[in-house]
Amino acid sequence: MKKIKKFLEYKLLLAVALFPVVTLAADNNYGLDTASQGTGVLTRKPYDIATYVVNALLGLLGTLFTVLIILGGFKWMTAQGNKDKVQEARQLIVNASIGLAIVLLSYTIVRVAINSFQAPPGPCVPGVDPGCQGPVYVS
Repeated sequence: MKKIKKFLEYKLLLAVALFPVVTLAADNNYGLDTASQGTGVLTRKPYDIATYVVNALLGLLGTLFTVLIILGGFKWMTAQGNKDKVQEARQLIVNASIGLAIVLLSYTIVRVAINSFQAPPGPCVPGVDPGCQGPVYVS
């Protein structure tokens, strides 16, 4: 039991040490947020809010199904040869894997839809950017 506890402590320490540090960079909007605080103006577009909500929900669902897969693996490893428990754990892993695949596919579809509705990020350069059409000359 002591070895397992020490092993789990090392795993936890390694996981915490390897977590990426998330940094948030803010654009300088030259004080426009401060000027609009008392006006009731939204600082975010509804499109951005909807994107954030959908991404958050899909992220939570993905995390849930990943935890269910881990739980199924734990149940399988602690089944002690009991065929009913092994079958139950296997079914949990299969169902959670299908759910995770559906969430990942949904995330892909949402990202493609969001990217197709967004404007290109910069100027259009004909001949360089795919899908960018230059001036049309009428003869």
